[in-house]
Amino acid sequence: MSSAVGSGIQSDFEIALSSLRQQRYRPELSIDEAPAPQRLAPHAVALSAEILDSSDPEDGELATGRLVVLHDPDGVDSWEGTFRVVTFARAALESDLATDPFLPTVGWSWLGDALAAHGAHTGALGGTVTRVTSEGFGSLADPAGMVTGQIEIRASWTPRDSPGDLGNHVQAWASLLATAAGLVPAGVGVTRLDRSANATTPR
Repeated sequence: MSSAVGSGIQSDFEIALSSLRQQRYRPELSIDEAPAPQRLAPHAVALSAEILDSSDPEDGELATGRLVVLHDPDGVDSWEGTFRVVTFARAALESDLATDPFLPTVGWSWLGDALAAHGAHTGALGGTVTRVTSEGFGSLADPAGMVTGQIEIRASWTPRDSPGDLGNHVQAWASLLATAAGLVPAGVGVTRLDRSANATTPR
């Protein structure tokens, strides 16, 4: 994380780190720096996030996530660059959305939309969308036959922007978390969206 010796010039990682730390997020998101992996790259920084349900703050976690920025000044062939962003987002789902067959496709589109909205240009983008559902039986059966679920979105990409624009990629991740949690767009309010309609027509 140090600058070039005696040069007084910031390294690319220091510039990226400064961009990351200058970001401000919508108030529903609680985002903090977290321990970063030590063996994946010479430089790394990590963020953790959570969104709580304001109507049930004790047991109302809507979404959680993690973002890691890796940097190797020498570059990594599989990254196709010197930086790599690795993200994870998990959110609780309403019953109808948890069972929607188009959910994985729509979940992946949330990431693409967030990256585009924040002008975050990517290379070597890849990831997975996992749906986890649970249905109770016996004494744990839901009288209405409701199925609970979660969606997990894991993705990584190489930023195609300057290190000083890393904040765009972090903001895209934050927007992904907000969408997965069902929050309306920032600036509109804090009401949760009915996402069931969004999951019937993949983009």
